[in-house]
Amino acid sequence: MSALKSFKQKITAKFDDVIEKPILTSAIVLFVVAIVVIAFSLPYYISDFTNFWPQILAEAHGMIFDIAVIAILLAWLNQNGDTRQRIRTYKDEIDDFRLWESDEAAFRTVGNIKRLNRHKINEINLVNCHLVRTNLNYVNLKGSNLNSTNLSNSSLIETNLENTRLNQTNFENSNLNQANLMGAYASGANFKDAFLIKAQFENAFLIKANFKNAFLMEANLKNSYLMGADLENASLYKADLRGAKGLSIEQLSKVKTLYLAQFDEEIFSQVKLTLPELVGS
Repeated sequence: MSALKSFKQKITAKFDDVIEKPILTSAIVLFVVAIVVIAFSLPYYISDFTNFWPQILAEAHGMIFDIAVIAILLAWLNQNGDTRQRIRTYKDEIDDFRLWESDEAAFRTVGNIKRLNRHKINEINLVNCHLVRTNLNYVNLKGSNLNSTNLSNSSLIETNLENTRLNQTNFENSNLNQANLMGAYASGANFKDAFLIKAQFENAFLIKANFKNAFLMEANLKNSYLMGADLENASLYKADLRGAKGLSIEQLSKVKTLYLAQFDEEIFSQVKLTLPELVGS
């Protein structure tokens, strides 16, 4: 009995080993089926090969059609389904880490953002995410929602934030040099001590945004909304402020420099008259 049990165990183990290898399993099945089919077809090969051969060719053409249409279609559907499932997994993981204030949550979320970008997904829900001290350089977040997200001390060089929701978002001490924030909704956003050199803010909503000590050299702020924005000690060297709405002399009086900054003619006359030391006149 012991020997029989041992033999059964060996057979079972060998069977499990085979079925765990798909290619080997397929080859064995093909070999067995081929033997059975050829055995039953052998009389036709011997006695009626002339009439049997055209039928084989007809079946071969049917097989080619099956591979060309059905197999490829199924492969495409499976691949597409797998891709959609991976995208759903990445989004679910972002939801899982939302509101979790830890370095692990931040880096895991950034990883999922970059994976979504590789799948051409840029409109991502990142509300209330903790992304402190992360690297989001060159990432595409166009049209995403980052309201109340914490991105302090992060790097977002040339990041695409066009038409993104950034209300109450924290960018304190972050690097957004050459970032694209055109048309962004950033009311109440915190850009304190941030590097915003050559950043694009055209048509952005920056109502009550905090730019205290920010570096806005050569930044494009054309047609932006700056009502109530805090520009205390901000560097606006060569910044383009033409068409900026809600911008007052009181706000500009607190900046660090306006040297070579561009304004509408009306406000430029006021600046030259009341703040000549800031424009170098």
